[in-house]
Amino acid sequence: MAKKIEGYIRLQVPAGQANPSPPIGPALGQAGLNIMEFCKAFNAQTQNLEQGMPIPVVITAYRDRTFSFITKTPPVGFFLKKAAGLDKASQTPGRQSVGQVTMEQVREIAERKLPDLNTKNVEAAMQMVLGSARSMGLEVVE
Repeated sequence: MAKKIEGYIRLQVPAGQANPSPPIGPALGQAGLNIMEFCKAFNAQTQNLEQGMPIPVVITAYRDRTFSFITKTPPVGFFLKKAAGLDKASQTPGRQSVGQVTMEQVREIAERKLPDLNTKNVEAAMQMVLGSARSMGLEVVE
């Protein structure tokens, strides 16, 4: 028989750096889950990724106080800032351009994000990435 689901917890955790401090500790503690068990499992699963890369994770909490989790690909903004060599996006997007990305970089980002997007078409995924780039104040060049 399947376990009864108590709820879902969505967090964004740096790859390989999960620890019981906030936001992880309080979020899992409220659900009554074993915080250290999650931290060890998450760090083991993300040890091959770039350290500190923000990884969205969806934790499924069950009634018997056990859990399972799914990691997703990092946010588009992280990939765009990395491609443009920026620390942060524009304060005034649309008025001020803070960097540039090429269409080739946009395609590469769209292909990496494709499993987590609600499309299977690379061209549609590229349009989503282009929208994010514009809202961050990045200029897209050919």
